[in-house]
Amino acid sequence: MKVLILGFSKIKYMPYLNFYLGNMSATKNDIHLIYWNRDLKPEDTSFLKGITLHEFNYYQEDDAPKFKKIKSFINYRKFVLEVLNQNNFDFIIALHTLPGVLVVDKLKKYFSEKYIFDYRDYTYEYFYPFKKIVHDLVNHSYVTFVSSDAFRMYLPNTNKILTSHNLLLDSLSHRNEKEKFGISSNKIRISFWGFIRNEECNNEIIKKIAADNRFELHYYGREQQVAKNLKKFVQENNFQNVFFHGEYKPEDRYKFVRQTDIIHNIYCDKNMMLAMSNKYYDGVIFRIPQICMTGSHMAKKVSNAKIGLACNPYNDDFTEQIYQYYKSINTQVFYKNCDIELQRINNEYCSVSEMIKNIFCAEQVQ
Repeated sequence: MKVLILGFSKIKYMPYLNFYLGNMSATKNDIHLIYWNRDLKPEDTSFLKGITLHEFNYYQEDDAPKFKKIKSFINYRKFVLEVLNQNNFDFIIALHTLPGVLVVDKLKKYFSEKYIFDYRDYTYEYFYPFKKIVHDLVNHSYVTFVSSDAFRMYLPNTNKILTSHNLLLDSLSHRNEKEKFGISSNKIRISFWGFIRNEECNNEIIKKIAADNRFELHYYGREQQVAKNLKKFVQENNFQNVFFHGEYKPEDRYKFVRQTDIIHNIYCDKNMMLAMSNKYYDGVIFRIPQICMTGSHMAKKVSNAKIGLACNPYNDDFTEQIYQYYKSINTQVFYKNCDIELQRINNEYCSVSEMIKNIFCAEQVQ
């Protein structure tokens, strides 16, 4: 089968790509991947053996306002159409909402029931025309995967929708990283890793943590404009317990997991109030408690599973809540709760993995 995967970022920022590639044989399938080199810097693609790569080379800051990205989106669509016109693909995987939306006409006309729609964020669904396109994408898909069950409320009521977890299997072999190699500290170290956004919310978190010498706050991730603004805020105020460590490789997480006591998994934007971040799974796998925004879907998950704390950085007792929660943790009970949650996640993950294997081992999609 000749398969095209529609990526919407640099390869290293698409960890969920591994879910598909890990369940597709490059010898049984002719796999093509479109990826967007947004910072115009080269990246290592040597691990993608047997896969035909199509690089969309076009500069675009990730945290730029959406209206400033319109030209980029138009050019991305043109690039995808060129790849489609030059190849006779049997099946498409749209790895994000927007690449699916940008070529919805082609998917509906030529690939109905022959594409996977991977739905990862709720952004413009309040705008009816956009919502209608998303519903069309779901209804014409072979299957639609959602990264969070909270997204289902904005999608059609259909049995085509399944939950796909951002479970990085390589992390499982490092499960005991902190237990075996953890570095102790007299401060409670709160760490964020990933794309740094939500400037106002993080400003509030930084102010609260900086005023409490029981804690340290560490940020690991690309330093685009929001991160630069936060870093400047820290420097101007001479905060001594807030640190920025810059961009990292996925495998670097195993190093800073060793010196993390609590995962900062707080987001304040509309989409992330419903979404599931990769850090949620990291917390479960590495058995590290996490803090999530009160009222968010992840806050409900960590509260129900008893693996984290729902809190609000705008509350006066924000750091005191975190301190009391952390000091009350029974390590043995906490580890057991993480194991139970991981088993639940793994069961669903394996079920969906089996479906992918069946799709791409078959001669054709029925």
